[in-house]
Amino acid sequence: MREYLLTLCITAAVTYLLTGPVRKFAIVAGAMPEIRARDVHREPTPRLGGIAMFFGLCAGLLVADHLTNLSQVFENSNEPRALLSGAALIWLIGVLDDKFEIDALIKLGGQMIAAGVMVMQGLTILWLPVPGVGNVALTQWQGTLLTVALVVITINAVNFVDGLDGLAAGMVGIASAAFFLYAYRVWVSYGIEAAAPATLFAAILMGMCLGFLPHNMHPARIFMGDSGSMLIGLVLAAGAISITGQVDPDALKVFAHSEREAVHQTVPVYIPLLLPLTIIAIPTADLILAIVRRTWRGQSPFAADRGHLHHRLLEIGHSHSRAVLIMYFWSALIAFGALAYSVNAASMWIVLSVVFLSAIGLVLLLLPRFTPRAPRWAEHFVPPRYRRRTVLTAPAVDEAPEQSAPAEEEQRTPVAAGVSGVNGATAIGSRSRFTR
Repeated sequence: MREYLLTLCITAAVTYLLTGPVRKFAIVAGAMPEIRARDVHREPTPRLGGIAMFFGLCAGLLVADHLTNLSQVFENSNEPRALLSGAALIWLIGVLDDKFEIDALIKLGGQMIAAGVMVMQGLTILWLPVPGVGNVALTQWQGTLLTVALVVITINAVNFVDGLDGLAAGMVGIASAAFFLYAYRVWVSYGIEAAAPATLFAAILMGMCLGFLPHNMHPARIFMGDSGSMLIGLVLAAGAISITGQVDPDALKVFAHSEREAVHQTVPVYIPLLLPLTIIAIPTADLILAIVRRTWRGQSPFAADRGHLHHRLLEIGHSHSRAVLIMYFWSALIAFGALAYSVNAASMWIVLSVVFLSAIGLVLLLLPRFTPRAPRWAEHFVPPRYRRRTVLTAPAVDEAPEQSAPAEEEQRTPVAAGVSGVNGATAIGSRSRFTR
């Protein structure tokens, strides 16, 4: 565990320290696209944050290769090299897209090629644990197609959810934390060495997200861009492929007394990792809804719009930060709920806790639609938005002698705080014009 924590800290430190210089480079290189209709930020913000994240990935793998225990992962498996090869290719495509806005079909082809590069180096799904059946061996073509499909789905799911400051990095960081705990449990508790690469990938992915988040929280100073979102999506998919299709449930039947029971014990996490529905459940749901919505309208599935889940949270009335925190909450609830269920599926307390937390999440989600009003005696203890509105009547003023203001002077109109388009010093209203 100490070596994993060291690798995580080194990855986070390198990513954090390089993000500042990368931001300056992005400004100089002109990687600051104009604000689009679907964007929620108001000022042009540089992209290319994926450059710092990629070098953080390289630093994490380099440090792990020189540690006593983690170096055995590189000796016994070719998966870290396969991950680095696919990550370098997808990162290069993302950098070009951040600068030159390449076509969506070209990006899709690049994602498939990156997945194929990993498959050629051994990072592929060899078998599937199926409930009630046991282990199902896959042919080479079946494993390749399933691996490519999982990589493409995960990359685009993460890319779709990257619409608010800190949203994608935070959600993937939460998913990788739950994934790390599960993979570490499989490796340490059951002594299965095949789970070591997935554990390493999860620790490095956590470091990449934690190192980038301080620069990306609202208001963001830099965006990760496609170079970052596609990169962390590929790393997340690589970990899922490694532990889903490489770890043999036969090794668990010693602890579960039979292969069928071993498969049943791991299904709560194995199958969701395969689809994937727990670690990135919300991004995957957003991806499916976006494809259905755009196809129904006769648009391309890759056409951008403002119908994503985070956009809908803003339309309901949530602030930017609150919308991000709500998405964090649901991601953590789904990921860690599945993790707890995989540890002890017979515990009713886990199910009741998930139901209770889901109810709290629904209340927080619908809070702007049903804003409660505090009673009179409690108005001094709650924020102004929950106080009852009082109508102020202006006192009657006797007519004064006609001393009208100059015609050139404009009447000032107060601007309410929080109005869209108002920022900083401009919130005081229009300035008076003085004539000589």
